[in-house]
Amino acid sequence: MPFSSRPASAAADAGRGGWRAGKRTELTRLGKSVAERVKDTGEREELKPMTPFERKIVHDAVASVDGVYSESVGTDSSRRVVVLLA
Repeated sequence: MPFSSRPASAAADAGRGGWRAGKRTELTRLGKSVAERVKDTGEREELKPMTPFERKIVHDAVASVDGVYSESVGTDSSRRVVVLLA
């Protein structure tokens, strides 16, 4: 008999939700950190290729920092975020 009253699929969904929340936090920190670095150095930064989900979070984080902006470049699986001075 299982230890959880939730079906296995609900437990899997909860695990994915925890992963997704952690990934969102990590990417938000990355976006803000890179944005601040670009603001300080004046040098653009290009991040590694990311999924659409990941790029959206980074774009949102960069948008919260004044003086910089981001755009996506590349195609398909090599699409990535570039952070630049505004």
